[in-house]
Amino acid sequence: MAKPVVAVVGRPNVGKSTLFNKLIGRRLSIVDDTPGVTRDRVYGGAEWRGKSFMLVDTGGIEPDSGDAILSAMRAQARLAVETASVIIFVTDIKAGVTAADMEIAAMLQKSGKPVVLCVNKCDGIGGLPPDFYEFYNLGIGDPIAVSSVHGHGTGDLLDSVIAHISQEEFEEPEGEIINVAVIGKPNAGKSSLINRIAGEERSIVSDIAGTTRDAVDTQIERGGMKYNFIDTAGLRRKSRVEDKIEKYSVLRAQMAVERADVCVIMIDGTEGFTEQDSKVADLAVEQGKACIIAVNKWDAVDKDGKTMDDARKALMKDFSFMPYAPIIFISAKTGQRIERLFELIKYVHSQNTMRISTGMLNDILADAVARVQPPTDKGRRLRIYYITQASTKPPTFVCFCNKAELFHFSYQRYLENQIRSTFGLEGTPVRFVIRERGDK
Repeated sequence: MAKPVVAVVGRPNVGKSTLFNKLIGRRLSIVDDTPGVTRDRVYGGAEWRGKSFMLVDTGGIEPDSGDAILSAMRAQARLAVETASVIIFVTDIKAGVTAADMEIAAMLQKSGKPVVLCVNKCDGIGGLPPDFYEFYNLGIGDPIAVSSVHGHGTGDLLDSVIAHISQEEFEEPEGEIINVAVIGKPNAGKSSLINRIAGEERSIVSDIAGTTRDAVDTQIERGGMKYNFIDTAGLRRKSRVEDKIEKYSVLRAQMAVERADVCVIMIDGTEGFTEQDSKVADLAVEQGKACIIAVNKWDAVDKDGKTMDDARKALMKDFSFMPYAPIIFISAKTGQRIERLFELIKYVHSQNTMRISTGMLNDILADAVARVQPPTDKGRRLRIYYITQASTKPPTFVCFCNKAELFHFSYQRYLENQIRSTFGLEGTPVRFVIRERGDK
């Protein structure tokens, strides 16, 4: 059973993201004085009194706004309310009870879900200010005074939250979860893919580049396997990133790559390969992640019998620095080859976590040395004593030799190709560590 979900909702700029970060114990949601920074639903694990649950940060609800992004943010918040076990309604004591607060309170009452009323920004010490009692007018129970900046009152808030959740909902989920980061340029279709996979509007989709800001987690189960898809902000060239909030978004995308097991590198099929695509891919390669190159919007490309083969050959040339990455042509809009994408994710993850015995590696080494002699320099030949695997994610091999400087990069590549030809290791980078005998 999945963990219970607790949604944090309220008007823009009442401190929802600050409270969210305080409750989960890390800076996951972007916090800024600009209203409307959070747009999609951002998920984070939280624990209180030995009970774990998922906390969801939502975009600020503007009940009467006709703006496209604000309307989508309102829809995202409503979806969070529908899926939540408990709702934390955040208000601002400095602003008092506003008309928007009254409308949101009425919406939450109609949902029938238990609501915990949080009066935020009670930062002073001593007794409660007289304005605090005004929040009883919202008609959704006793308000709880909280300072999300300092953490005051969060214990009472969490006590009230878990009191509304039954013991059955706290059962731990079982089995391994594969974390999949969907990365790429702005407008490549990352959010559309997440929505297609989840079967609901988990991320706001818009033609406006930079719509997604936070790294949004979506957990789903497919074929008995659990996946956590991380929708990330589009990565632009550094010279194009001027907005402070967008700089935070780029940092969030890089953090998403760090915690991912598999990176799906999204290419816009209607535009083709760009230099920025290679920089995005390089981010995943540096972190040693299993990678898949997914060419999206394939339904919008004019095709003949050779289009896919020609595109694949061109991409293999463009991504020559990662020839091991499989290429798949998909459409997030129509769902074309989405099931095949799941098969590839599962496969490259297994390759990234593969462990090979020392005996088998040294058999390959002996055969490789017999075929191609190690290099020499000034009459001295490289001698490789043995090879062993040190770690996975990515597979890392340690080679012990007589002189590390004789171990040329080209011979490392030759050994890598011999190992790949035997064991596959498709979709994952491979690393070599060279040690001289006697090194610690």
